[in-house]
Amino acid sequence: MGLKINRPRRGSMGVYPRKRAADIVPRVRNWPDVNLGRPTLLGFAAYKAGMVHAVVVDDRPTSPLYGKEVVRAVTVLDAPPLYVWGVRLYTLDPANGYRRAVAEVWSAELPKYLHRVLTLPEKVDVEKQMKKLEEFRDVAVDVRALVAMQPHLSGIGKKTPELLEIPVGGVPSIDERIKYAVSLLGKTVSPKDVFTAGQLVDVIAVTKGKGYQGVVKRFGVTILPRWHKHRKGHRRTGTIGPQAPALMFTQPRPGQMGFHQRTEYNKRLLKIGENGAEITPKSGFLHYGVVKGPYILVQGSVPGARKRLVVLRYPVRPPRKAPPAAEPQVVWVSSQSL
Repeated sequence: MGLKINRPRRGSMGVYPRKRAADIVPRVRNWPDVNLGRPTLLGFAAYKAGMVHAVVVDDRPTSPLYGKEVVRAVTVLDAPPLYVWGVRLYTLDPANGYRRAVAEVWSAELPKYLHRVLTLPEKVDVEKQMKKLEEFRDVAVDVRALVAMQPHLSGIGKKTPELLEIPVGGVPSIDERIKYAVSLLGKTVSPKDVFTAGQLVDVIAVTKGKGYQGVVKRFGVTILPRWHKHRKGHRRTGTIGPQAPALMFTQPRPGQMGFHQRTEYNKRLLKIGENGAEITPKSGFLHYGVVKGPYILVQGSVPGARKRLVVLRYPVRPPRKAPPAAEPQVVWVSSQSL
């Protein structure tokens, strides 16, 4: 009886294809349907400033450390207010069932920095756009806010804003969503208007880019011995399989590593502050700078390099046992950037 050879497959099929992200601004493909009793944006965006460690009082009732001070790794996100410059309505296309944009309203006063990414009209006819909005109100199935980042208010040191499209949710009524979205036109939204400290969020970002790498670093393939029959290399697979009928795409191969869009689910917000000087080191965050305004402390790590744009959204698959809804007690935050 022959020896049965078995080994686990290398790498996860859930993250194929392993190619570079199409854009450094994450594309959010799914948004949750939450009922909060009030209309709100379902997401927010911020810049990754760095990591610190903080002393937090453990508020999990089932934890053996309940009520005691514990040290947690914390990611600091620089979260300048989002500027809402437009509202867009979507309806179902009867031809193929996909959502289709049918009406759009822009703010009457657009900031000058938007000309870096948009061709701004000389004048915006808000009344004409509002009439079209009312025309499609009954057939609308989704309401989204067109927002722009304000990087000049952050420590990132750039002027060109990123543009995002964030749905308005929280209530089932479309009329309430439209009314809330229109009320935000030409105004800014801070992180406290969207999230509360202590809740869970999903974090979506593009990871660090590592370039073209081999199978050992990319898939964790075992390094072969450097002697006896390995004259063709030891940091490689022994064989990649037959060429006919076909080479399996699951076979570890060299290629791009990093700069992939990834989503981390159910990360807890420890604190949402207004003054970044509270948590900024004296010399600023390494490779980032100074957090000037609102900030968010996220427990644990976040994908991406410093200065990377990170999108936060309400969780699409929250755990059965959610953490306490009360705001965690943050006793102390380190003043040294990691």
